[in-house]
Amino acid sequence: MHAWLCTNPTGVDALAWTELPTPTPQAGEVLIEIKAASLNFPDLLIVQNKYQMKPPLPFVPGSEYAGVVQAVGEGVTHLKVGQNVACLSGTGGFGTHTIAPATLCMPLPEGFSYVDAAAFIMIYATSHHALVDRAQLKAGETVLVLGAAGGVGTAAIQIAKAMGARVIAAASSAEKCALCTSIGADATINYSQENLRDAIKALTGGKGPDVIYDPVGGDFAEPAFRSIAWRGRYLVVGFASGPIPALPFNLALLKGASIVGVFWGDFARREPQANAAMMVKLAQWYGQGKIKPVIDRTMPMAELPAAYAHMGSRGVMGKLVMVN
Repeated sequence: MHAWLCTNPTGVDALAWTELPTPTPQAGEVLIEIKAASLNFPDLLIVQNKYQMKPPLPFVPGSEYAGVVQAVGEGVTHLKVGQNVACLSGTGGFGTHTIAPATLCMPLPEGFSYVDAAAFIMIYATSHHALVDRAQLKAGETVLVLGAAGGVGTAAIQIAKAMGARVIAAASSAEKCALCTSIGADATINYSQENLRDAIKALTGGKGPDVIYDPVGGDFAEPAFRSIAWRGRYLVVGFASGPIPALPFNLALLKGASIVGVFWGDFARREPQANAAMMVKLAQWYGQGKIKPVIDRTMPMAELPAAYAHMGSRGVMGKLVMVN
């Protein structure tokens, strides 16, 4: 097997395409032949030693992938050789093969493509947990999605529409806004050209959004929160822009609003049955055509450094997927 090996987490340049012995799965594990792996923001942070999870060296990055089970370890009964699966294990995806915990593997229904499956778990699980579980979104409510053309943003648009909400998508270019409209957004805000608060006020008749989905953080968090509706829920999903905002607590008081943390990874660990039920529902929605990952492009696994560079340019719309 071959994989992109990180021996020193100083950045993407430290990764090397390396031949390694193909491992044998131990108890509770499976060996997966990787067909596709998506590139997520944590995959950049982890090779820069900036992610909260710091795997022992050396390691193979690539948190999310899909492929075919090649071998199963002792005690694995729900998966079999030849079965198609998707997995989000945190590392191991950027190669030709990997060992994964069987409990983290999602069996793929017939017709679920490897590329879509590799771009599915993280963004849809995060967005469903955020909007449905944490925000308790109801049909007819208005959702503002910041960073709406990114992976979790596009997933949030689709899930909010599936729940019967009105969606305002905020993004940084006309091209990204057009993408958001094409996947169901009811209105868009180009915050590189428009004043965010003025645009929100105009699009909501002064009421403000009931739910704000924020995977970006940074400078737009406070003006967005100042625009929230009475009893609104502000979802803290991530900080893709870098800076972690500090919101004045009096704003929450004045709006009767909630600041709600979203940590899907810990939800999955602490509430595995609820998470499993959610994943079944999401797979059904995919089969019904209600949700489908937006794929910016696919690239050969050998071109991973170029994919990292493209992601770093902030030009990605949806998800980047590497294929073997």
